[in-house]
Amino acid sequence: MNLRDAALDIRYLLDRGYPQKGVVEFVCNHYRLDEESRYLLSRAVLSHEVSEKRKAKFLPCDKIKGNSIIIDGYNILIGMESILEKKAYLCDDGVIRDIKGVFSNYKVSESTETAIELILHFLKESSPDQVCFLLDSKISKSGLLARTLRNKMLELGLKGDARTSKHVDYDLKSSKYIVVSSDGVIIDEAEKVLNFLSCIVSRFRHLEARVIHQ
Repeated sequence: MNLRDAALDIRYLLDRGYPQKGVVEFVCNHYRLDEESRYLLSRAVLSHEVSEKRKAKFLPCDKIKGNSIIIDGYNILIGMESILEKKAYLCDDGVIRDIKGVFSNYKVSESTETAIELILHFLKESSPDQVCFLLDSKISKSGLLARTLRNKMLELGLKGDARTSKHVDYDLKSSKYIVVSSDGVIIDEAEKVLNFLSCIVSRFRHLEARVIHQ
């Protein structure tokens, strides 16, 4: 019950203008929560103002059709894996996020292939003009993963590319394409954004039971 109470307290303080980092630390110390709980609350609990602003900004899922999409590769792949593993949370802004925090030491897992297949088949059904996956070049074997994505896209007849970048966040924030990411900072700064994982879950209904609601 402490986690639910902590979330209520954090929302209350955020809605009154207190800074997130200090609020999460203060409340989690009060409830003596562990590091995983702190990480979850810092990603999932937001002020009402931030949540509503993001929800209003998201494009409808059907806007993929005929448009160019740029995807925060590791962010979305890890999120999809987390859904399959029942380790993803529906956050206050309607975004489904993982709590792994494993970007820097990401490794292919048993869920990876299924996650990629779901993402690409959803894109195929959605008929974008073209798709670009961006992968952080600093992460080990990003080039290999990019090649795997390119090959699978080719097999499905999806136009686009998968490539590595040294500045993924900047590329996403400044892109004129529709941006796909669960990162709050990118969502706030990108011109056009899509709540992609929620779109996938809405399409493949069997995944709904795998998302944890706070």
